[in-house]
Amino acid sequence: MRTPLSAVTVIALATALAQSPLAVGADDTASPPAAPAAPAGPGILEVLTNSGIVVTGYVDAAYEYSNSPAPAFHEFDTRHSSFVLDQASVTLAMQPKSGFGFVVDLIAGEDSRVINAAESSNAASGASNFNVTQAFVQYVTGNWTLLGGKFVTLVGAEVIAATGNTNFSRSLLFFAEPLTHTGVRAAYAVNDELTFTVGVNNGWNHLSNDTQSQKTTEVGVSFTPVKQFILTAQGYIGVEPVGGGQVAQRDIADVVATYNVNDSLSLVVNYDCGRQKNYDLLGNNGKWDGVAGYVNYAINSQWRVSVRGEYFQDRQGFVTTTGTRQTLREGTVTLGFDPIKKFELRLEARYDKADHDLFLRDSTDLADNQTGLALQTVYKF
Repeated sequence: MRTPLSAVTVIALATALAQSPLAVGADDTASPPAAPAAPAGPGILEVLTNSGIVVTGYVDAAYEYSNSPAPAFHEFDTRHSSFVLDQASVTLAMQPKSGFGFVVDLIAGEDSRVINAAESSNAASGASNFNVTQAFVQYVTGNWTLLGGKFVTLVGAEVIAATGNTNFSRSLLFFAEPLTHTGVRAAYAVNDELTFTVGVNNGWNHLSNDTQSQKTTEVGVSFTPVKQFILTAQGYIGVEPVGGGQVAQRDIADVVATYNVNDSLSLVVNYDCGRQKNYDLLGNNGKWDGVAGYVNYAINSQWRVSVRGEYFQDRQGFVTTTGTRQTLREGTVTLGFDPIKKFELRLEARYDKADHDLFLRDSTDLADNQTGLALQTVYKF
């Protein structure tokens, strides 16, 4: 015999049936349950990383002040009382320990105009604020690394990239050095301590429009006898345009010694010696040499100080374009503050001194010295 349902049970069943979409009178247009959201596709950085391509970059901006309306013999920091986007750089690199790879280094900003003006194929326009600073293919096999394309020079303690220097401004030596080369380069690592480099290129800052058949040879050696000490020596021998459609031999030799005393203190010395033959219609030869010393000290994990002192001789006035012997000196102090790992604030004071009146005070007057101040921000990603 069936047990009769209680009143409560009947009411509960009726309520459930009334709320069911199958019940008579239910809303036939009720939406079905929402489908789960499709998973988002990988971002471009993730795709590149999974492909073995590393993306890095930085933004370098500054406020520059000088008592000269056009600071002389500074490679990049030539603006007076101005906010400047110096460099915004992105680098794409795939550099495996064996086989093929590549590096593409792109720079936008005011410094790109300087690089473009120096590179012969861009000299006509010279106004672009975008530059492909490096673009080369790499092949590694055993102890050999081979490069083909455009790459930065071997010469000098300082580099184009703001993140590779301890000061805001570049040295006088940097002003007299090449920036980039287009050609081929081979490096052979004898062991962890000794590496030799040799290459052939179009010359100082020349791209594919090189008009001369003669090329420039580069040689270099890097020696690290102990972990704390690095000694590099490099040189370039070739020909460069000297005006009037003529070319003449230009050479430069460079030595950089770096000694890391401890985790807080490092010392660097850079020496250059260069020569340009027949740089004018009279057949004069230009010679220059100089030395720069650096002391870099980390006060703590956030604060550091860098001091640079420099002596430069332009024996026939070729580098300074004066045609007469010039001696220049400069001293620079930079205070760096890193509130976070990716960001640095730099405050720099610089003083340049010459043995003749070379520096503009206004549109007509010259003086034998110039001073500069800069507040720089560098963000790395």
